[in-house]
Amino acid sequence: MSHRSRIEWTETTWNPTTGCDRLSPGCDHCYALTLAKRLKAMGAAKYQEDGDPRTSGPGFGVTLHEKTLTAPLRWRNPRLVFVNSMSDLFHAKVPAEFVRRVFKIMEETPQHTYQILTKRATRLARMAPSLPWPANVWIGVSVENNETKGRIDSLRRVPASTRFISAEPLLGPLGNVDLTHIDWLIAGGESGPQARPIEPNWVRDLRDQCLNQQVSFFFKQWGGRTPKAGGRLLDGRTWDEMPKRSAPRAGALHAG
Repeated sequence: MSHRSRIEWTETTWNPTTGCDRLSPGCDHCYALTLAKRLKAMGAAKYQEDGDPRTSGPGFGVTLHEKTLTAPLRWRNPRLVFVNSMSDLFHAKVPAEFVRRVFKIMEETPQHTYQILTKRATRLARMAPSLPWPANVWIGVSVENNETKGRIDSLRRVPASTRFISAEPLLGPLGNVDLTHIDWLIAGGESGPQARPIEPNWVRDLRDQCLNQQVSFFFKQWGGRTPKAGGRLLDGRTWDEMPKRSAPRAGALHAG
């Protein structure tokens, strides 16, 4: 139960939970909320639970998926996996015990590299001491504007081998960013019919700070009406830097 992803910085998605609630300005035009409504109308079993209409929507109620939880145990070849592209693992409605079970599966499959992205940085930092942090688990926070930069301080408290920032959709300049103990920064503009504009100098500033602080920089898109509308070139080139992926340990599982 995985899907090949068109997201440039990953290979496949794994959604042991689905559903979420809008939390900050970066959520305003959430692609996952729109997609969940469509999937509910199509009869997709995982998207039949409705969320609070004030913060969520049809098919986007937070739901746990037991059958999906163990899917990585059956994947034969190593994959780069975006965890919960349709949810937030650290949402308050996801029980702590279920979060621990997700981490247990990731720990048991060291042949895969997992990328977890959250806006719930406070809960992430609070739960971090009770979770295993194998080298194949990357953890990141979304930072869409200057007002949400505090999430980076919470991220620094997490004992992960790889920490990253997703500045997408980038809605304003972030100013000076302390990238101490941060390994990767993704930047990108918003896409969709109501896409908010991004300024090139916001992106250049982040790129230059990454170069100065020796942090991998990935520019995903300028955005626009469609994800590819504005292309991906920044000053005449693409920026596709990634953190180094950990090598599978001896004896790694390769279940069929």
